[in-house]
Amino acid sequence: MFLMTEIIVLLTSNLILTQALGTSTLFIAAGNRKNLLGTAFTITLFTMAGSAAAYFISNALPGSAKDFILLFYALSVGILYILFLIVLYFFNKKVFRNAKKYIHLSAFNCAVMGTLFTITNKAEENPQLNNIGSFIIAGIEAGIGFILVSLILMSAYKRLNSKDVPSAFRGFPAMLIYLGIISMAIYALT
Repeated sequence: MFLMTEIIVLLTSNLILTQALGTSTLFIAAGNRKNLLGTAFTITLFTMAGSAAAYFISNALPGSAKDFILLFYALSVGILYILFLIVLYFFNKKVFRNAKKYIHLSAFNCAVMGTLFTITNKAEENPQLNNIGSFIIAGIEAGIGFILVSLILMSAYKRLNSKDVPSAFRGFPAMLIYLGIISMAIYALT
């Protein structure tokens, strides 16, 4: 049981709960199981591929160009966005029509950009993490954490949007309060 708890804490105590990155997309995704799976899977792809790109960018940039790292990260995510759309279009046009909304919603999500900055900062603090494997694993962990937090929010979505909740708190405010409570509970496990 202890090992399972540690795994759940590791995966859910990610950017979503610690820094509230990607919450707006998370709330949209939580309203529908189909949207949840598509968005979560696409964000996982972007965090994984973006983290690999971040590894190469952070190691290729000279120290004087580190001020422009945001620009390079945004460019790399933009290139990934275009590549994913092109590959999906040529792979299967029907899948492209159904999945492009998830790519549009996920590509420039702050959870993706936050993952790139977080792993880069961790790699600067701990040189053992400055390898392609660590960057990709961090991207996968962020994506899986996003999926788990999405499932947690999806389970409460209908209740937090019901008529039992006062109208002033219904919807987004209730979800933020719920997310804050869940974050504190997960943080207490760490």
